[in-house]
Amino acid sequence: MTSTQDALTTTAERPRGSDFARLTKELKTAGLLDRRRGYYALRMAINGVLLGAIAVTFVLLGDSWWQVLLAVALAVASTQLAFIGHDAGHRQIFRSHRNNDLVGHLHGSLTGISYQWWVAKHNRHHANPNHEGQDPDIEIHALAFSRAQAHGKRGVYGWITKHQAFLFFPLLLAEAAVLRISGLVALFRRELRNPWREAALQIVPLAAYLVAVFLVLSPLKAVVFIAVHQGLMGVYLGCSFAPNHKGMPIIAEGQRLDHLHKQVLTSRNVTGGRWVDALLGGLNHQIEHHLYPHMPRPNLRHAQPVVENFCARQGIPYSKTTMVRSYSQVLRHLHDAGAPLRGTARSD
Repeated sequence: MTSTQDALTTTAERPRGSDFARLTKELKTAGLLDRRRGYYALRMAINGVLLGAIAVTFVLLGDSWWQVLLAVALAVASTQLAFIGHDAGHRQIFRSHRNNDLVGHLHGSLTGISYQWWVAKHNRHHANPNHEGQDPDIEIHALAFSRAQAHGKRGVYGWITKHQAFLFFPLLLAEAAVLRISGLVALFRRELRNPWREAALQIVPLAAYLVAVFLVLSPLKAVVFIAVHQGLMGVYLGCSFAPNHKGMPIIAEGQRLDHLHKQVLTSRNVTGGRWVDALLGGLNHQIEHHLYPHMPRPNLRHAQPVVENFCARQGIPYSKTTMVRSYSQVLRHLHDAGAPLRGTARSD
């Protein structure tokens, strides 16, 4: 099979768009681009019941250290809600933009992540995954995803980057808080449309959350509950997104690829069956998701063998691995990217 580097070198010579059009026709004929509203109705109902059960249990338990376990459950539920918000942002649920946005804003307010801010950021990522200077997901102050990026890190950020492979999972504890704060910063900088609506969607649920926690729990237990909930939600979110692109080829500024190669060569799938689909919100089928962001989540697993087979016929490297190996690849890549700051970079 063609190596990734060869594919990056030769893709500019291929007829742009022709391969992708043929693949799209195959998937459309199989009905895999059709909406799955029944699936999403059931998924949202399950999430609603779970969230309601957590709220009732929270009140019944009262001021108890058992609430720490409930914070863990809430972290899982919050991340599952975020997955629905993600799908709404990609127009996977309804054909109507308005209906998708309604679902997205609701789930964003429940998770504390500004839907409007996140969609704008995430669309930039989808347009140019792993492209230096264009993908916001690889432009992170405290992390480097290439040796060239590592050279620009200084001070505290430099120290973190130097040890980033060891600090990666601990850093994810702050991910949920960072996403929440980023949305609030965008709001106060007036970067969002309908600022009063955005303020209501972000600040009112946050205030209600804090009031409920401190009203039911003692101050110490409340702080621990919030730390466990937000920390584990951040780890869960980070572990869902990290295997998708980290450790895959970085596209240099100015390098141009057609849509099919750009999305396939920079993405990695995680294998494991339906339980992995449920755990990672379908994001384990990252190649298919990036090729067709509007494809409903339950259709991705059916599209996967079609896309893999098509890539094999076209000689396009298709990356997939187990969950454990995906994290191992991510950490090895991060360790290598930070090598210049440890003085261990190879001269070549």
